[in-house]
Amino acid sequence: MKLFDSHCHLDDSAYDTDFNQVLQRSEDAGVSAMMIAGIHLESCRKAVMIAESYPHIYAAVGFHPHDTAAADESALKQLRKLADHPNVKAWGEIGLDFNRMHTPQAIQEKWLIRQIEAADDMNMPIIFHERDSDGRLLSILKTSHRHPGNGVIHCFSGTHAELMQYLEMGYCIGITGILTLQSRGANLRTLAPDIPRNRILIETDAPYLTPAPEKNRFRRNEPAFVKSVLLKLSEILDENPETLAETLWNNTCALFRIL
Repeated sequence: MKLFDSHCHLDDSAYDTDFNQVLQRSEDAGVSAMMIAGIHLESCRKAVMIAESYPHIYAAVGFHPHDTAAADESALKQLRKLADHPNVKAWGEIGLDFNRMHTPQAIQEKWLIRQIEAADDMNMPIIFHERDSDGRLLSILKTSHRHPGNGVIHCFSGTHAELMQYLEMGYCIGITGILTLQSRGANLRTLAPDIPRNRILIETDAPYLTPAPEKNRFRRNEPAFVKSVLLKLSEILDENPETLAETLWNNTCALFRIL
């Protein structure tokens, strides 16, 4: 059984002291590939450096909405250069986050659109972050994404209506360990069966969003724990885990154009 953690942050300093052990535990759990999502220029450089060193690790480059205050045209040019690396398979994570508003809305929206334009110019799939944007991300995608559907809605946590709109536009849906959490994941568990099997990706968002049952023992998430997301999803969908794992692997490789 091969698993693909389609979104993690192995560049995070949380892994500085035991990086090799984290990779070994991932291998032991059947995680055969990982995508590191960059969040700012330094993060993206580190993600690409890691991807250069490990053939089963890939990188995405972009400014997370929290970090768009540091974005400018020079930084965007540098991201474009990083995106030319053969192990960079996506642009992201980018999007809108109106929950904590670390960066003003106008700045988030400006650099979301500029990054969509850059990714479209390079025909790259995009990893989208959305939190509490009240439909604004959908609105921008409809007007600014020249290749609608060429991307994934990372850590989906929206409404049924939002889910249907993303699916109608052709996007994949990223499912995290939230699915496994009794209270917080209740809504997502009701929506998961409505996602076509060929449009689902699983992810950890490590070191964040540790799934159950690991959440009871570990504060830090890591790619090995994506197996718990798979097992909960297979239970909800009433599908054989090995069969579902193969489908999800193929979905992820197809989106990121990994042969």
